[in-house]
Amino acid sequence: MVLVEFGKRIKELREATGLSQEKFALKIGMDRTYYSSVENGKRNISLVNIKKIADGLGVSLHELFIEL
Repeated sequence: MVLVEFGKRIKELREATGLSQEKFALKIGMDRTYYSSVENGKRNISLVNIKKIADGLGVSLHELFIEL
């Protein structure tokens, strides 16, 4: 459940930036298919990659998890 909720949260934040999955993944140096699986709640992501996503979205780790 937490993987799905996390995926929804990052998708919401990414869409607010106006970037596609592909452009966002490129921006943070992550493979698009990997990033897509994270957004879809199918990947147990590492803390290092969570930090990359937070930085790419311009939010703190706390802000990234605030809605969960």
